[in-house]
Parts: sequence; C-alpha cells; structure tokens
Amino acid sequence: MTRRSCAIYATGIACAHLLILGIALLVAQVFQTMIQERIKKEITLGENSRVLEGWINPPPPVYMQYFFFNVTNPDEFLAGKEKARVTQMGPYTYREYRPRENVTFLENGTKIFATNPKSFVFLRNMSSGDPEVDRVTTVNIPLIAVMNELNSYSFFLRTAVSMWMGSMGIGVFMNRTVHEILWGFKDPLMTKLHSLRPEVDEYFGLMYNKNGTHEGEFVFHTGERNYMDYGKIDTWNNISQMTWWSSNQSNMINGTDGSVFHTFLSRKELLYIFAADLCRSIHLAYVSDTEVKGIPAFRFAPPSDVLAPPDENPANAGFCVPAGDCLGKGVLKVSVSPIVVSFPHFYQADERYINAIEGMSPNEEEHETYLDLNPTTGVPIRACKRAQLNVILKRVSGFPKTKFLNETIFPIMYVNETATIDDDSAAQMRTLLMIVTIVSNFPVFIVGLGAILLLVLIFLVCRNRQRKTAKDETAYTQVSNQTEDSPENRSNQPAKNGSYIAMSPVEAQKC
Repeated sequence: MTRRSCAIYATGIACAHLLILGIALLVAQVFQTMIQERIKKEITLGENSRVLEGWINPPPPVYMQYFFFNVTNPDEFLAGKEKARVTQMGPYTYREYRPRENVTFLENGTKIFATNPKSFVFLRNMSSGDPEVDRVTTVNIPLIAVMNELNSYSFFLRTAVSMWMGSMGIGVFMNRTVHEILWGFKDPLMTKLHSLRPEVDEYFGLMYNKNGTHEGEFVFHTGERNYMDYGKIDTWNNISQMTWWSSNQSNMINGTDGSVFHTFLSRKELLYIFAADLCRSIHLAYVSDTEVKGIPAFRFAPPSDVLAPPDENPANAGFCVPAGDCLGKGVLKVSVSPIVVSFPHFYQADERYINAIEGMSPNEEEHETYLDLNPTTGVPIRACKRAQLNVILKRVSGFPKTKFLNETIFPIMYVNETATIDDDSAAQMRTLLMIVTIVSNFPVFIVGLGAILLLVLIFLVCRNRQRKTAKDETAYTQVSNQTEDSPENRSNQPAKNGSYIAMSPVEAQKC
C-alpha cells in the first residue's frame, strides 16, 4: 500500500469517526446538558456560590426618580368650574443603596434569611430642581385620610371637625416643598390628632421613616434543591400567605423580589414578583427580544390584565377590598384609606381616569414597567419599575369644601426606579455566555471538522483516481540503439513507420 493510499484511508477513518461522534453528541445533547447542569449548580444562593456576594451587595447602581403633579387650578376645581389641571415636576433623582443585611442560612443551606434596608442620597446633577426649594401644590393626604376615617361617623361630628379644620386654615390642597412631601413635615392636623391619640404620628411624608429602613424580613429559597426555586420568597415577616385581600389566591406570596430569577428562562412562561410596597404579587409576560451592552435579553412586562377589573380578569376579584368594592381598569386600591396605585399617567388604565385630569399623557416608552433578563442566567440586565401614587377625592357629607367634587382618582406623584448592569459585570457576563456558547456548540465544531475532512477525503480520492488514470494511459516502448538513418533500419522499415507513444499511433510523413 502506497503512502498516498494510507493517507486516504486515515482521512476516511478520521472523517467517519468525527461525523459519527459529532452527530451522536448533537442528538444526545451531551454538552448542552452538561453546561446547563453546571450553570444550575453554580447560580444558587449557597454559601460558596459565586453569585451570593453580588446578591448581598448588588453592583449596578440603582436610581430612584420622583415626579410630582403640581395642581395649577385648585380653587376652580373645588368650585366645580374646571377639571383639575396639573403640570409635571421633576425628576428629583436619588441614588438608592440596598445592601442585604442579617444574612443567615437556614435548613442546611436550602433557605436564606435577609433584610434589605434602603437608603437614598440626592443627586443634584441628575435632577431638574432643588427639592428643598421647589414647592408643589397637591392634595392634602392627611386631611383626606381623616375625612375617609370619619365617613362612618355621624354627620354632626363630621361638621364639627370640618369647622375646626377650617378655623386652622387646613384645606383640601396644600402647598409644600418637594422635600417636605417626600421625607416628612410636622402636619398641624396630625399633631392635633397625636395629642388625642398618641399612636398617631404627628409627622407626614410619602417616604417618611423609609430612608435607611427595610420593607420586612424575608426568607428566600437558595435554589439548592430545585433551580426553579432560586430566589423565590418562602416567607415575608414570618408569613407565607397574607390576610389582607379578599381571596386566598390574591393573598398568596408568589415569585421573587425582582432581583433574581431562575436560569434558562422561556418566552412562554409568566414571571412572578412580590411587591412588598403593594402587599401583592404581580406577574410579567414576555414582550420581545432585546440587547443590553452586548448581552442578549428577554423583555418581560406586566400585561394589561394585571390591573384589569374582575369582569375582564376574574382572578383580580380578590384585590377588591372590601370584597366587591372594585375600581376600574388600571388602578389598585391598596388599603382601606383612599390610596390608589397605578402606572404613571394612568398608563394601561381606563380612559375615564386619564380624561378626568388635564395633563395626563400616558405612553409606553416613559411609563411602562419592564425587566430585561438574560435567558441563560436569569440575571436582570436592565430594570425599570414605575408606579404612581393617587388618592380618591370624593364628596363627603359634612365637609362643605367637597360638595362639588365627583369621585376622582387624583394623581400625586410617580416613581421611576431604574438599574442597568455595570460595565464590569457586563464584561463578565459576556465572557460567561461566550464560554457557554462554545461548550454547547462543541459537537457542531466536531461535525464541522468531520465535514472538512470529508471534503479533503473527496479531493484525495479524486486526485488519486486522476493520477491512476494518467498512469494507465501512458506507455513507453523501448527505443532501439540504431539510428533512424542506418541501413538496417531503413531496410526493416515498413511502408508506414509508426512510433507508439502513449498508446496513440502517429503516422510517419509520406515520402
């Protein structure tokens, strides 16, 4: 066997082995399964987990922006002459720090306890004004809360309280600085109530006592037992189910806190987040594919049925408190007090709420809540949480200042909480995904190498066949030592002298 033949046989054997091995690995998905199991094992909240430190001290900066609605015609609105007209003020931007504290492992590392205090630092360069200087006219929430509380009392008591508040100059609207409304001020009405009922705090603010405090004590699943449980909440403030809402389904604590999700996300699944500030769980559905800093991501957002009325989504009937007392599409009453939440500018809400206030302009780009998640790791690459705080304004018997009011859900302010993966974490993520891609596609590389060898084999076989054909077609006769002009040669030549070269007769020229 020649050296050429050995090369052909060796190439053929290697080609066959690579193709068979590669196709077998592709069909069996050995490498895909191996890398998936590795990622599922690595991405947990276990004591030696690589992601634990990032979960305790999240590296991406979180920004909290506050936008306020300044009422420009409060007197005309109260007189029933005009609908309320508002202008948007802000953003007033704060850097939010949210490290986890008191981290403790439970039940052999399958669960983890933590609190999540939040602190805020004002960022002047990212804000449109000074919260300690800018003033805003808005609904007097303490007064509305007191009127709502007195609604079940006698008409004479309500009238007396109304006259007393009028003598103190307390009205339906108040004018305060942004800082006071956010972080608290000593309210005259609350101060008077405090003297009568010491358990009532004399200070009021939308974020009063929330700078440096946490939203409760959480116990999370680490994902050690089941990767699908990674980051899910087991208990909140020592309860696994609430009692506030009017159905067991609505009282369930579902999902994570929004900071982590299980690996290998599907476009078809719903993701659940428990929002402690709303005391309820909400779900997000797949919207589209996107990319953040070179990292592929799935965008998930709350569908319109999250805040749909019970006639559109029967599962939401349990969020009517008390039972049967339901609001319209796009708004959620979060307590017995007249506090209502929605998306900013009543995005995805009933048109009647949008049209009741002049100055509302909902749009998806500015007012949608969404999460961009890498589907392989489940890590949030970009997050944007937007929510609006409103109060219910309505006529209350015994309070003459409300006699021209029709029930209106009045916007106070909305928040825009955003976070995007930092550059260092993004670089690490891209490297990880590249490794995952290479390992997962290793059988494809094997098949590709086998295909290349197959082409080489075909070339070698064809080349060898050409050489063999050329060799068979070529024959050389022995050349005599006698010269052509010698007498012996001339006497022995036939009438036609033919020299056979390469098996093709060449006739001699005729004399």
